[in-house]
Order: sequence, then C-alpha cells, then structure tokens
Amino acid sequence: CREMSPFLILMIPVAPADHAARDAIRKTWGREGLIPGVIIWRIFYVGLPQGDRALRIQAALEKESREHRDIVQKDFLDSYRNLTIKTMMILDWLASYCPGASYVMKIDTDMFLNVDYLVNKVLDPRRVPPKQDFMTGRIINFGIIRRDPGSKWYMPLALYPGCFYPQYVSGVSYVFSTDLVPKILQASQSVRPIFLEDVYVGMCLQQLGIHPTYPPDSSSFSPFPTAYNRCRFLGYVSATLAQPEQLLQIWQDFQRETKEEAPPH
Repeated sequence: CREMSPFLILMIPVAPADHAARDAIRKTWGREGLIPGVIIWRIFYVGLPQGDRALRIQAALEKESREHRDIVQKDFLDSYRNLTIKTMMILDWLASYCPGASYVMKIDTDMFLNVDYLVNKVLDPRRVPPKQDFMTGRIINFGIIRRDPGSKWYMPLALYPGCFYPQYVSGVSYVFSTDLVPKILQASQSVRPIFLEDVYVGMCLQQLGIHPTYPPDSSSFSPFPTAYNRCRFLGYVSATLAQPEQLLQIWQDFQRETKEEAPPH
C-alpha cells in the first residue's frame, strides 16, 4: 500500500499446506481486475505449519510466495484453536501496512464470493467518504453458548458466563470499514480473548458500542453449505460451498451466464 490504497482487501485465512485452495481463489473471485476501475487485492494469511511435514510445507509456501507475492505469514501455530490470534494479527497487519484501504473482507477459502454484488450493491465505490464504523455479514443474535465438553465449540462457564453471546457476525465471511481496525485492536486490550474469533470480534464491537449493519438482503451472506445454483448465487454476496473443490467449475459457469444475461449497453 505504499504507492496506492486499494478500495477493498480480501484477507483470506488459510492453512499453510492448502496450496490448491489458494490457486483456485487466484483464478476465480480473488483474481485482480474483476471490477474495472476498482482496486481489489487478495492476501492469504497463514501461521506456522505443524507436524512431521512442517519444514517441507514451509519451503513450498515460501516458493509459492515468491511466485505470487500474495501471502503474509506470522509467527504463531496455525490451528483452529488459534483463529482469534490469526484474526487479530490480520488486523494488526492492516493497521501497520494498509490503513488507507477503504474496506476489508475476511473470507474463508471454502466460500463463493460474488465480487460484483459485494462492490456495487453493498459497498458502492462511488460513495465518498467510505462508510465509518461499518461491519456487515450474516449477523447472529442470541448465539447459543455450547456447554457440552464434547462440542467443537465448547465454552467453559468460567471463561464466558451467561446464556447467549453478544451480537456478532459469522466468521465465514464479513466486510468492515478500515477505520474499525485500530478501534477493534484497542478494544481487544480490555476484552478477555476466547478461541471463537467471530464471537470475540463481536465482543470487541460491544465494548466499543458499535453494532453490525444488516446487509441489503438478510440472506445475501449464506454461512451454510449450499449446492450451486446460478439463479440463487446471483443474489448472494457469499456462500459456503457444499463442495469447495468445484469452485473453478462453478466460477466458469457463473461468469459465463451472468455475461450472457447482461442487458445491452
């Protein structure tokens, strides 16, 4: 961002070994130049690989980074339980290296992203100045706290008391204005961390007295595994793919069909 500030940065947390997912995104919704006149950058965000293949994975990751120059790596173990650390380090990187961007989208690798809908229907690049204190996505109200120790989302009562989480935005994909970055980082200094990163960001917003904004259509951010249907996907900003490995095929069909149906100029 030294020479220019993008309108939108796609921050994509990904496992260090998941080269196939990164390549698929580079060829589809993460490809630069999708929206003429609007600068959108993708950045894959990784921690340190673990296990017997860690050195081999790290060497391959560094080679991939030299080729594409779109990977940021930080010094923490990349794991599900460290997603909050990963998210806060994404914010720290943004504050340090690209504070002039207008918007940021945090999005997982198993997602479909309708870039045109996001930019032109939700964010509007013609808006000056950009929105402030803005975050949108699939908003969760009265999120149930799992107390079963066998649950993947188990939360001990001592760590978070109460019956429900505060209002938060589902972590599979959400968009926020860059002015929120330093505010969330500041709030995090007084909010006790938990491993559920999307809930934790919601806790920081609650500390700030900021509420997420509902998207234009309540169903436009779909967090549930969704079989591809062109008509349905035209109305989504993002959707979790039922079969992520089909992203290349889905994207080709989605792009072809939307161009065919575009009204004449």
